[in-house]
Order: sequence, then structure tokens, then C-alpha cells
Amino acid sequence: MRKFDPWPVFFRREFNRNWPFLVGFAITGAFIVKLTAGLTEEDAKNSRFVQEHNRYDLLDLFPIVPEVDPAD
Repeated sequence: MRKFDPWPVFFRREFNRNWPFLVGFAITGAFIVKLTAGLTEEDAKNSRFVQEHNRYDLLDLFPIVPEVDPAD
């Protein structure tokens, strides 16, 4: 006699309960990526938020485009 495996039942039940949250997280994540992917360093310099929080110089800590050494 085969042993009963509860995992397929569990995953089916939980997926049926939680799929709206998973879809919502996916849509929200895609929206955030789409909005932030087009930002440039110039946009960051002109941002009021960055200007108000510039005490740590966030642009140098997390550069959008890595600097290239012209000697190479």
C-alpha cells in the first residue's frame, strides 16, 4: 500500500488561498523595476529627496553607472 503524501494537498490548498497575494507582489515588483530602471544619475542629482538626504553622499556609495578609468 502506498503511503499518503500530504504535500500536494497542502500546496494546492495554500496556492488557492494565496495566489492573489503572489500576483499582487509580482505586479508591484514589476512596476517598481520599470519605474526605477529608467532613472539616470542626472535624475538623482536633480531629485529633491537626494538633495535633502545628501549627508552620506548616496550617489558615491551606489553609483548608477560605474566610473571608467580613462587610462585603460
